[in-house]
Amino acid sequence: MIVMGISGMPGSGKGVISRMAHNRGLKVIRMGDVIRDEAQKRKADVGETAVTLRKEFGEYVVAKICVDIIKSDYAHLVDEERNYLIEGIRSHYEVEIFQENFPQFTVISVFSSPKTRFRRLKRRRRSDDSSDFLEFKKRDERELGFGIGNVIATSDYLIVNEGPLWKFKNEIKKVLKKSLKY
Repeated sequence: MIVMGISGMPGSGKGVISRMAHNRGLKVIRMGDVIRDEAQKRKADVGETAVTLRKEFGEYVVAKICVDIIKSDYAHLVDEERNYLIEGIRSHYEVEIFQENFPQFTVISVFSSPKTRFRRLKRRRRSDDSSDFLEFKKRDERELGFGIGNVIATSDYLIVNEGPLWKFKNEIKKVLKKSLKY
C-alpha cells in the first residue's frame, strides 16, 4: 500500500491532482470533507470548525480520522492492493501522524500565487470559497496559521501551477509516476 498526501493553499490545484490520482486507481481521502462534514453536524462555518476541532481534540485530529478511514478501508480488501491519496494536509503534525502510520508516506505540494488562486476560487464557488479578497486573505492567514507553509517547504515534491492546465497535468503525471514507482 502506498499512501501519499497533497498540500497547497486553497485554489492551488489540489483537486486536479486528486482527480488524476483517482483516475489512476487511487482512493482519495479529502481532509476538507472531514471538516465540512463536522461543520454541517455542528451547523457551523467550515473555517471555524477547522480551528475548533484542533482546539478541542488536538492538532492531529483530522489526520487521525483519515488514518482510521484508510486502515478500515484497507482491512476490508480481499486479495486486492490499493493506494491512497490524502488531499489537504495543513500541518507538520498531520504529516507526522501519516509518517508514523505509513512509513513510505510522501507529500506532494502545489504552489500558485494568491492572484491566481483568488481568480480560481471565484470561479469554483464552493461553499467555503469567498469572492471577497479580504475574506480570501483571512482564509490564507488561517491556513498559514495551521502550519501549511512548513508542509509545503518540506514536501517531497513541489509543483508550481501558474501556467496552462496541460502543463500542470504533465507535471502531475511525472510526480505520480515517481511516487507510485511504476
